[in-house]
Amino acid sequence: MASLKISFNKAVVSDCQIQLKGSKSISNRVLLIQALANRDAGITNLSDANDTAIMKRLLSNRDDLVLDAGDAGTVFRFMTAYLALLPARHFLTGSLAMLKRPVSVLVEALNTLGAKITYAGKKGFPPLSIGIPDFEKGKNGLIVDASVSSQYISALLMIAPCLPDGLILRTENKIVSEPYIDMTITLMRYFGAHVIKVENSIEVSPGKYTVIPYEVESDWSAASYFYAFAAIAPEDICISLKTLNRDSLQGDAQISSIMQSFGIKTTFNDDGTILIDNRNRKKPGSFEYDFSPCPDLAQTLAVVCAALNISAELKGLSTLKIKETDRIKALKTELEKLGAEIETDDQSLKILKAVDLNLVPKQISTWNDHRMAMSFAPLVMLYGNLKFDDAEVVAKSYPRFWEDLKKLGVSIK
Repeated sequence: MASLKISFNKAVVSDCQIQLKGSKSISNRVLLIQALANRDAGITNLSDANDTAIMKRLLSNRDDLVLDAGDAGTVFRFMTAYLALLPARHFLTGSLAMLKRPVSVLVEALNTLGAKITYAGKKGFPPLSIGIPDFEKGKNGLIVDASVSSQYISALLMIAPCLPDGLILRTENKIVSEPYIDMTITLMRYFGAHVIKVENSIEVSPGKYTVIPYEVESDWSAASYFYAFAAIAPEDICISLKTLNRDSLQGDAQISSIMQSFGIKTTFNDDGTILIDNRNRKKPGSFEYDFSPCPDLAQTLAVVCAALNISAELKGLSTLKIKETDRIKALKTELEKLGAEIETDDQSLKILKAVDLNLVPKQISTWNDHRMAMSFAPLVMLYGNLKFDDAEVVAKSYPRFWEDLKKLGVSIK
């Protein structure tokens, strides 16, 4: 774990161009669907994230008895469903952090359908022993708690066409990260699955995926950090990001509309390039937002509001406690190091007082969370220098993050 120091001399680059790689969320879904179809028809603009590399490796080595998903939560959940289909025995494990992330909702749902999964350690958590399944006709109805993680639902939906009778899935409680479920359904339909979604019911017919070439759209989650730089920058700046879809499958594309209230203008060009322009930036009197559909944006907006002295209430954060770390606790701890005043509970975070620019932190802790590092990086524009305890953590989703910051006038040591 190598530390990293970044610096900024306020000589902001007036405009810069950054090529973003493909969405990790889309890439991992398309890889799984192609594996379920047992055919690779070609994917372009695939994500270069470590999580996607892990997904590719595990799918390629699916005949191995022991498979290790590392710290890739989405991969672990998708692979649990995928391996549950195979007529073979597997042991699926992960990093120490992964062993603390609950998976019982998915495991119990799969076992209800006919999977043979047992907990190899603490009940409800990885690692898992996955046996030879016994999927039968007539066992295709599920009721799933949608308030814990959308990844469980996406995993179940993607294997559904391969089940004898498909799947009729009904959700209960408030759905979190629903755009990710919609993303899954859209991709399934693209590859030939028949899916009907009506209110809290999703029905998937049995059948086979038809694999055709697919181009992954670029990552809006990665784009969100450049919106934060534009909001915090002391000078005018225009950032060009390639290639992002206006009509994106990604919930994090909401960042463009969220940032309108901060005076950050987004221009969509026909070639998929977007221009982020902060010349009319402003500081709203307050900020309140429900991040249930796009929880990965919460850290970014929390830091922006604390930096700009905007009283804010960020709601819909229940899933942040079971991500790479407890992100609510991590945000509160690191912002308070900088002099901010924060109130939290299990589902929300309030910013009552801004960071203190005279209180220079010795080091920002990333909490083994890629989004903590990238969310706090824009503060370098105010502090001049920042040090992070773990430089490599960003590789989980955006390996070129630090290199791309150089185009904004940020130096890396």
